[in-house]
Amino acid sequence: MNTHSDAGMGAAMSMLLIRGKFKVEGGAKPDGDTLPFIPDNVADWKLVPGDGQVVPKADGRGSIRLEGIDALETHYGEKEPHIEHQPRGLAHEAADELLKSLGFSTVLRDDDETVATVPDSVPGWILTRGADAFGRCVAFVGKGTPPVYSGYWTGVDEDLLKRTANYRLLLLGLAYPTFYSGLPVYLRELLTEASEKARASAKGVWNVDKTLDGAAVTAMTSLTDDTTGAVILPKLFRRLKDYLDFTAPGTSLACFRAFLAGADDEYRLLPDSGALLRGLHHIVEVSADNTVRMTRPAREIVFNEK
Repeated sequence: MNTHSDAGMGAAMSMLLIRGKFKVEGGAKPDGDTLPFIPDNVADWKLVPGDGQVVPKADGRGSIRLEGIDALETHYGEKEPHIEHQPRGLAHEAADELLKSLGFSTVLRDDDETVATVPDSVPGWILTRGADAFGRCVAFVGKGTPPVYSGYWTGVDEDLLKRTANYRLLLLGLAYPTFYSGLPVYLRELLTEASEKARASAKGVWNVDKTLDGAAVTAMTSLTDDTTGAVILPKLFRRLKDYLDFTAPGTSLACFRAFLAGADDEYRLLPDSGALLRGLHHIVEVSADNTVRMTRPAREIVFNEK
């Protein structure tokens, strides 16, 4: 996603507002940071900036990836038997809160994570600065009267940010802050502040998070069991899951850092935002007993947009 570079504390960053409706049907499996959206004018998808392109389905629906957050995975992987989830209590709580905060009164979920809602759609709006490499529109999402007409750009200040579900999920501790380089500093700081309030009160994931303390990973169930599975940063979970897919059961994690070194994660670390690092092995440790921990919290990592 090719977007504006890092911005400071000056004027509020402008984002494109698109008005439409959130509609969950047809086998949709929204989680705590992804859901479908249909613009009132489907042609508005063509206004989304950047190198990425949103290609809507026949009904105009596109996928929204919520800006600035990462919620626990409800289903990650290409196909069975390699689809996995993080502990589903908090994962489902995040997904349900996202939908209910946008106006859905009832959320029904099948065993395969397919979701049905009452009502079947709700009006809302998105604020976007571009699409990602998967064709998902990266956006803040909200309900109620939008600040400008659809198709117009508007500055995103603190008051408007606090109207979004992204901010609310962080404030409730139901998602981790996850930042990319195109998001301005002042928005990152506001989102971090919300997340830190939740962490200080041990809300949501922060009551059980093992990302920095370390999670003992002896099998995939160490990360997926709904009762005993360790809750960790979803990005770290995804990398561990990908690694374990290619190893035999009971394999040591001794090569996990080498696996991370070969991945394409690029990022800088706050507060200095210095050299561009490649590979999460720089901030991940693995002990002899297969305990995995990150050495830096999510709020201090700014991933590079390509």
